[in-house]
Amino acid sequence: MPEVHSLVYQPAKTIQKPPYAFNRQPAEALNLIAGQGIEGDYKAGRNPRRQLNIVSREQFDALAETGWRTAPGEMGEQITLSGIDLEALPAGTRLQIGDQAIVEVIALREPCDWLARVQGRNHHDVEGKVGVMAGVVESGTIKVGDTVQVVLAEKAE
Repeated sequence: MPEVHSLVYQPAKTIQKPPYAFNRQPAEALNLIAGQGIEGDYKAGRNPRRQLNIVSREQFDALAETGWRTAPGEMGEQITLSGIDLEALPAGTRLQIGDQAIVEVIALREPCDWLARVQGRNHHDVEGKVGVMAGVVESGTIKVGDTVQVVLAEKAE
């Protein structure tokens, strides 16, 4: 069964600036807020289509083999799951993480210029390989090690 591998967030008071980096802090647990994202995160409530960046540990392992730095937070993600092919999930698929939180896949995550600067590489090389964007549908606390249940889009309410 899929599970939470790692969690990171960018505290609301931090600003990304050169030297280029994703200013992510590791966490053992995060509070997800419906319609907002991660409680206390810099991006919370800013863009409903970009509340969460969720990635697959297995996909990141493959990217690491080609020289990408994929330690938690180094690719701009917030939630890393293991045991799931996120890029194969259609928009509208819901993921129940832990006992309460439910997130919905919005779209494949598109690598950006900031990722290219941080990594010193061409971000087009990882198109379709950097996870999904998701929104929080049901609030709840998620923790490293929580299981993830998948409800495919055609079955989502």
